Amino acid sequence: MWQFYLGGNMMIQEWNGFKKGVWETEINVRDFIQKNYTPYDGDDSFLAGPTKATSELWEQVLDLSKKEREAGGVLDMDTKTISTITSHGAGYLDKDKEKIVGFQTDKPFKRSLQPYGGIRMAKKACEDNGYKVDPEVEEFFTTHRKTHNAGVFDAYTPEMRACRTAHIITGLPDAYGRGRIVGDYRRVALYGVNRLIEDKEVEKAFCRQTMTEDVIRNREEISEQIRALKELIKLGEIYGFDISRPAANVQEAIQWTYLAYLAAVKEQNGAAMSLGRTSTFIDIYAERDLANGTFTEEEIQEFVDHFIMKLRLVKFARTPEYNELFSGDPTWVTESIGGVGIDGRHMVTKMSFRYLHTLQNLGTAPEPNLTVLWSTRLPMNFKRFCAKTSIESSSIQYENDDLMRVYHGDDYTIACCVSSMRIGKEMQFFGARANLAKCLLYAINGGIDEVRSRLVLSLDQLLLNTLIMMK
Repeated sequence: MWQFYLGGNMMIQEWNGFKKGVWETEINVRDFIQKNYTPYDGDDSFLAGPTKATSELWEQVLDLSKKEREAGGVLDMDTKTISTITSHGAGYLDKDKEKIVGFQTDKPFKRSLQPYGGIRMAKKACEDNGYKVDPEVEEFFTTHRKTHNAGVFDAYTPEMRACRTAHIITGLPDAYGRGRIVGDYRRVALYGVNRLIEDKEVEKAFCRQTMTEDVIRNREEISEQIRALKELIKLGEIYGFDISRPAANVQEAIQWTYLAYLAAVKEQNGAAMSLGRTSTFIDIYAERDLANGTFTEEEIQEFVDHFIMKLRLVKFARTPEYNELFSGDPTWVTESIGGVGIDGRHMVTKMSFRYLHTLQNLGTAPEPNLTVLWSTRLPMNFKRFCAKTSIESSSIQYENDDLMRVYHGDDYTIACCVSSMRIGKEMQFFGARANLAKCLLYAINGGIDEVRSRLVLSLDQLLLNTLIMMK
């Protein structure tokens, strides 16, 4: 099927220098990585410090961050334009200095309006920060458009709604929009969007013709994916890039990957919009460009620094309750670094060092959530570098790769902070938190809420929920 679809052997200029494999004839990023990455056992002596442009841009970010804090936590917020992949024009800190570009709206620190998850949450996020959603937007998403939040509540049983109302169980999908999302953004860099569209068109063409419920749903979803990919091309055009084709060098590979991620952020507003596992992938382009003399180590580190800077500036409009629960302004832009392949080779590359080095070049930060997939088999020099960086920054998260690799293979990532999933193949609704103490208090009080002074849950509901949570 694929040879017919691809028209036989393809000669793609952007792939010059890469080792051949299955990845050429099917969408298979893992195969590309395994065939082409270079494990690195050396130390951190090759790393470059921040360039003048990087330092100046970061000073600009720090100044805007100060103004944001002085403004009460939000510097600017969109209240009329609904966020989509192509909803806003290009936004820059300083176009002449930025090597990796792109913001959620038309300017940095301006938070987007994303009512698809729930209009009540979007409205409250605005009002609690001194803004007001445009009445037409509120009316449309209340009367004419069903939101994710409304759909979830429609699906709840009466018992679920009672537990939700009583706050015995919190953190459910109605509150956190679209949960934990990790797309395989690397595909855009490796294949270009046109190839991804062609792949989806083939998938749709080979759908079963009997129009059963599942087939109808599948065909509709694939059609939506094709439309989104076409919008992704337009997003690239907004910033002056042709991402319909594969990335030709490491700068483009980073930029293409980031634009794919940015499109997801602009459209989805998941509670945790994690990045995935990009460092080993990007390193393949870096090694090729270093060998060819296309870029220097300093230039490559600058690309990485600007990339991480953009990831630090992903911002959502949240309610104060949300921010209080999660200590500030979280987005969980998690990047998984290192780990070991199922063939026994560790997956630490020079890019693993470069990503962590941003904590020195830009200073410490909670975002992106740089997560090392730790294994006893990681090279000692990298272990020492991680330990040193952890001591200096307190900004590295560690997860047990030896445990998770057994279940997920070597192309998985951490979504949010602890949830593992295969890249581009899974999605998780946000996990709930059960307030067992409150449930037991209700049981003692016969289902009476002390604050509301009314019966919230029946004894049967309480016993059932208590047993479930104690399990």
